[in-house]
Amino acid sequence: MAVVEELIRKENDGTISFGNYTLNVKSKVSDFEHQGDLYKVKTFHEITKLEKNGMFVYESVPGTAVFHLDSKGNDLSFEVNGNDNAQITLELEAEKEYEIYKNDTCLGKMKTNLGGKLILSLDLEESKMDYIKVVKQ
Repeated sequence: MAVVEELIRKENDGTISFGNYTLNVKSKVSDFEHQGDLYKVKTFHEITKLEKNGMFVYESVPGTAVFHLDSKGNDLSFEVNGNDNAQITLELEAEKEYEIYKNDTCLGKMKTNLGGKLILSLDLEESKMDYIKVVKQ
């Protein structure tokens, strides 16, 4: 099982990792600085949530661990680990179409709503890391 024991951390490749779905009590880190931005993470077995500069970025129900979250240009990518089926909500551009990949397999295209939310349902296994990539069309 892979989790982020310190709840959020900077990686050597310039990305961030966050989340610990094994915790029984809600834990959080606020004002985590990375590349000029301030992040806040709340995580435990029921939910993992990430905010950047006070704005929603990521949420999963139940909680997950996310590694190497990277947003460049039209792409958002990360690795995710959990022990159950998870509903993941991402904040992207409003009313835009995105192609979703899981482990380099295209799952199809989805359009964000007026608020820019994109909701994915993923089957996660504790023993496996899944690579997710979201590409704006």
